[in-house]
Amino acid sequence: MSEAPDVAMLREEAEERLRALAGEHAVLRDDQWAAIKALVLDRRRVLVVQRTGWGKSAVYFVATALLRELGEGPTVIVSPLLALMRNQIAAAERAGIRAVTINSANPEAWEEIYGEVAEGMVDVLLVSPERLNNPDFRDNVLPELAESAGLVVVDEAHCISDWGHDFRPDYRRLATLFEELPPGIPVLATTATANARVTRDVAEQMRLPGDDGDGTLVLRGALERESLHLSVVRLPTAEQRLAWLAQTLRELPGSGIVYTLTVAAAHEIAGYLRDQGFEVAAYSGQTEPAERLAAEEALLTNKLKALVATSALGMGFDKPDLGFVVHVGAPQSPVAYYQQVGRAGRGVERAEVILLPGTEDRDIWSYFASLAFPPEPVVRTTLQTLEERGVMSTPALETAVDLSRSRLEMMLKVLDVDGAVRRVKGGWEATGEPWAYDAERYTRIAAERRAEQEAMLGYLTTSECREQYLRRHLDDESATPCGRCDNCTGRHRSPEIAAQAVEGARQRLSRPGVEIEARRQWPTGLADLSGRIKPELGAEPGRALGRLTDIGWGNRLRELFHEGDGPVPDDVFKAVVQVLAAWDWRERPVAVVSVPSATRPTLVRSFAERLASVGRLSYLGELGYRAGAPGQQFNSAKRVQAVRGTLAMPKELGASIAQCGGPVLLVDDRVDTGWTMTLGAALIRHAGAPAVLPLALAVTS
Repeated sequence: MSEAPDVAMLREEAEERLRALAGEHAVLRDDQWAAIKALVLDRRRVLVVQRTGWGKSAVYFVATALLRELGEGPTVIVSPLLALMRNQIAAAERAGIRAVTINSANPEAWEEIYGEVAEGMVDVLLVSPERLNNPDFRDNVLPELAESAGLVVVDEAHCISDWGHDFRPDYRRLATLFEELPPGIPVLATTATANARVTRDVAEQMRLPGDDGDGTLVLRGALERESLHLSVVRLPTAEQRLAWLAQTLRELPGSGIVYTLTVAAAHEIAGYLRDQGFEVAAYSGQTEPAERLAAEEALLTNKLKALVATSALGMGFDKPDLGFVVHVGAPQSPVAYYQQVGRAGRGVERAEVILLPGTEDRDIWSYFASLAFPPEPVVRTTLQTLEERGVMSTPALETAVDLSRSRLEMMLKVLDVDGAVRRVKGGWEATGEPWAYDAERYTRIAAERRAEQEAMLGYLTTSECREQYLRRHLDDESATPCGRCDNCTGRHRSPEIAAQAVEGARQRLSRPGVEIEARRQWPTGLADLSGRIKPELGAEPGRALGRLTDIGWGNRLRELFHEGDGPVPDDVFKAVVQVLAAWDWRERPVAVVSVPSATRPTLVRSFAERLASVGRLSYLGELGYRAGAPGQQFNSAKRVQAVRGTLAMPKELGASIAQCGGPVLLVDDRVDTGWTMTLGAALIRHAGAPAVLPLALAVTS
């Protein structure tokens, strides 16, 4: 049947808008038109689950143009990443649409942007999910924006669902926004990586209030990427993986992305590749915004062979001619992996996708799993503290709740969405609303994560089509063998690498030594410690052999700590001697003091004594505890409270320090928060040492 005249005219106008956006030969896909029609004519709620590069952004930009011509208000796009926002703004301009963004990088422009939106000068406003619960924005801007919006779009909508691979608590509050939208405002949610469970969950949260039918139109397509050629190369050591990567990078087409699991690995691999003559840059969530923008631009313009990146360079980064994606270390799930490799091959016939799994991958997964929603007693303590003390900032809460800053903030966001707390100016407050700890749900989610990890391990060893394996885990019922991957073709990449190249990579990875930054400020929220640490009590910048998250010394150090207590091994000690030899201290230390260890006393003491012997220093002994070790704490405020209440200076040791007459090496096995070293240094400085130089085998990150 042909479409009605008004519908046909709308489709022709939509096709014109698409051509302005994507080129003169662009034609709307059937599902693109179905989504646009549902949004513009029927004012429905639509969930689009389509592969990367399918054209999901075209749906909301074309729909925006048509709705604006009908006199509707601006489109509000909730978008998770600055890189994604920048690409979306550029795409909007090609379609003749004025788009602006409110994010952490442009606070000076917010007021001007709010005014332009109110005056109708803006077609698209992009905001981060975190901005939705900024008290000022939530209370003063969002209500009016929701009333006047012509379309609400949620990009990377799998983040709404805590079953999704990249769940973000701030996204969960979108369900509340959906409920509060006036009737007739269409809503579009898009994602490339949602399995059946996530799709159902997101569609359910998008339903109109009171809708007991199938109120969300779900348009789900096949997820095949015909340009991707997937392969796995298994190499037993980190130096083999790096040497193989450098060798293969010379053969890979164009420019691409090398993904790593940790920030430390990104910097380590980028440094090695630069040594090999490659133009590369490291990229992570810790990279400064200006540096990230410059790195993205350098990759887009092919000035770099690769960005060596964590998952911070992920959703929405759009470079159509990206020629390859290599993972050094496996992500935790097939869904997350398929999302990341989807960056490649959007505008080229062939893109190489290679996974180099590491023996340390499971340790890293285990660490990420430890950041799950906290146990109920911790949550109850948080709620009780807020009820008793009123509004509290996150740093102030750390003095009462023993969670790391990131876990505490994540928990508060979940409680906010659940209605138990509310973010206000100055911090957080309890609402007094009843709240139940959904232990069953958290247990099911943890079990789902473990199953995903097992599935990822299965991908490494499967003999079936790799793309079919990944698509099946995305519940893509149309998945058939791709005919392109290493298993389908029988052409597996050779793991062979020249011994000389492996040795060069080993030497690069085995370079010992990372700096331990000295703490200069006391944690916020402590009653009797605040501001700067007095210079006369502070430590100098220290050194450690390596980071536990490194792919070089990190592997050896994790192995050492897993072995339990024992004398410091020769290979580790020799490497520490190299660290000492390269240390550019202002004055050579004359003595060694060790931190008392409850878990590895033999390791720490043998390490200190051996250092003193080799360096011809005086071993003065170890600090003491008043009433047992402080145990483990997870944030700075709690750690300072615990260490300060237990760590002590033995009288005899204090007298020896007073007489030593020079700088002291303070030795421990590992540094986590850095506060044991800081408080130990303060005790040693107070006893008369002119300087304290922290030295540890490992830093956590």
